[in-house]
Amino acid sequence: MVENPQNKELGSLLHHGASITGLWFAGRGKLLSSAEDCAIAVTRTRDWSLLSTIKSPIPKSVGRPSGDTAPVGGAPRGVNDFAVHPSMKLMISVGKGERCMRLWNLVTGKKAGVLQFERGMLGEVGEGKFASGEGRKVAWGATTDGGEEFCVGFERGILVFGMDCQARCKVVPEPRSKTHQLSYVQVGEEEDAQVLAVSTEDGRILFYSTRPADLVAARAAEGKETPLPAAKLLAQLGGKDAGLTGRVKDFTVMFVGEGSSKEFIIVAASSDGAIRLWQTSPSDLEPHTGKTKQVGKLLGTYETGNRITCLASFLMLPPAEGAKDDNIADEAGVEDNDEASTSDSDIA
Repeated sequence: MVENPQNKELGSLLHHGASITGLWFAGRGKLLSSAEDCAIAVTRTRDWSLLSTIKSPIPKSVGRPSGDTAPVGGAPRGVNDFAVHPSMKLMISVGKGERCMRLWNLVTGKKAGVLQFERGMLGEVGEGKFASGEGRKVAWGATTDGGEEFCVGFERGILVFGMDCQARCKVVPEPRSKTHQLSYVQVGEEEDAQVLAVSTEDGRILFYSTRPADLVAARAAEGKETPLPAAKLLAQLGGKDAGLTGRVKDFTVMFVGEGSSKEFIIVAASSDGAIRLWQTSPSDLEPHTGKTKQVGKLLGTYETGNRITCLASFLMLPPAEGAKDDNIADEAGVEDNDEASTSDSDIA
């Protein structure tokens, strides 16, 4: 807003041959985008030129899972979601029609590995024999005593993996409900003091602790393998207890204030067209030994009159000291900084 207060259009993305499924800015210099053409494109924001493309294999057609929207005679294809590691050197992606997750080296732009979702693993999160078994969402995170981790979201549950690609725990909302969006939220001063936030079909945003010390172990049935432990549900926002039952399609979490006055503003978007702003305290989301808390104070609701599928939010800050309107970039985009950061230049 400081650089472009007149809200001019800066450029267009024309590199993909199918619907866009995800966008993510790698600093100021590059934009990553995924689409249903099985490609993840790296675009330079200075002139919106295509720098490189990461191509995901087109999956082979194996039956037609329920809910499939592929054309007659075709197979489901495309990248559902991707997530870049904080180091900017690794990326994970999940795609349609694939029961696996792909790991990419962003320095070389090459595939670094493939993690297959085994049948037993999928069964832990309700992906039965006739389900698609495809990952729908991915995210990187960290816990204070568990180190770095990442999670893969399925239709009705989430699997959390360690950096060794071994499943650590699962997240299955109770009562059972479809999951739509997931995100790691930092609740402490340390960067790895995070909880996993998940939005559901029945109008809730659930906050889970994935720390090893908080996992809830499950008993194995006779003659069967021991189930994965479950992440601990710390708090929930919305839902029947708040008089809301419509699906939360997407949400974002913003931080307001500093020190003891720090608060979370949670912006939740529902498919019925309502955008709701909630306020809660970081202390409400910190790991605890008690029962699940009902958190969140509803600040307001805005009815858009449209079906919302995704959203993004940001805090509007005052202009930087000395900023002037004549510094606005032209329509070609923002000028590149010659001293580009290492994280930007690492991406192929």
